[in-house]
Amino acid sequence: MPKTKVLLIYTGGTIGMMQDAKTGALKPFNFKSLTNQIPELNKFDVELSSISFKHPIDSSDMHPDVWIELATIIESNYNKVDGFVILHGSDTMSFTASALSFMLQNLSKPVILTGSQLPIGVIRTDGKENLITAIEIASSKQNGKPIINEVCIYFEYKLYRGNRTIKYNSLHFDAFKSPNYPPLAEAGVEIKYNYNYLNKPSKNKLLVSKTLDNDIAVLKLFPGISKKITSAIINTHGIKALIIETFGSGNASTQPWFINELQSAIKKGIVVLNITQCLEGEVVQGKYATSTQLKEIGVISGGDMTFEAAITKLMFLFGKQLNLKEIKINLQKNMCGEMK
Repeated sequence: MPKTKVLLIYTGGTIGMMQDAKTGALKPFNFKSLTNQIPELNKFDVELSSISFKHPIDSSDMHPDVWIELATIIESNYNKVDGFVILHGSDTMSFTASALSFMLQNLSKPVILTGSQLPIGVIRTDGKENLITAIEIASSKQNGKPIINEVCIYFEYKLYRGNRTIKYNSLHFDAFKSPNYPPLAEAGVEIKYNYNYLNKPSKNKLLVSKTLDNDIAVLKLFPGISKKITSAIINTHGIKALIIETFGSGNASTQPWFINELQSAIKKGIVVLNITQCLEGEVVQGKYATSTQLKEIGVISGGDMTFEAAITKLMFLFGKQLNLKEIKINLQKNMCGEMK
């Protein structure tokens, strides 16, 4: 049997950093020395290849243009390898995983994002285990077919659906959670897959979307939010969608000025999407009186989507040049496991 082929893509981030022997400063290391830092990789019966961004970036500088670059790399190598591992900074990893889940339609191979909280050259790094297991998952097959057929994040012994994740911790190795969806796998002595929750492979050809529209505004509600600030955000020139981060199960102020501002935006053709501030649970508009008016004026429920999934889904849908009716329908539809 030919070796399973896995392509490593290094975008930047802590996992690829090494300490300079003289200054102690962190700098990206050359991927050619990867096996010197992690000799365990030589024990894999996997053919590894790698692509490194010419100018690695900190994930805080992540941008839709980078997602398009990643999607293009995956598209051009899709028929050459069996799986992909993307090394990425943890701060915006959930955004990238969510974006790629929409951009890579009909995926039937694993795309695993991973990273670390400590550089791979540091003795206590979590990067080695994260990378080794991410590669193992990306190369794992059952009956000759990949076990994973979606975009995922692997971090600290758990594999998550990428568009269900949030980064919730900057101090500990278990940096990610998937609040409304169980882990797809857990790595212990063996890697145990939660088969009932995995996406099924698509029988259709991979479709890669390379146009994203980021003319989106966000309004996070808080007690005492002012009319002038709300109005300024809603009336920002050129916005096509507004995400409102509401309380509990989608509740918001019932003050007439607030409802009128949202209604005015909707009448102008701005899509208003309701996402809860809670880490777990979902928006159920109409459950309480404080969300009934939102439903009546045409605010769309984001269900149990994460903020990261909601904003990248909007970018994806507007990038496809759909009309407003199609966008609203698709926002409420489960496209790739991002919502119930």
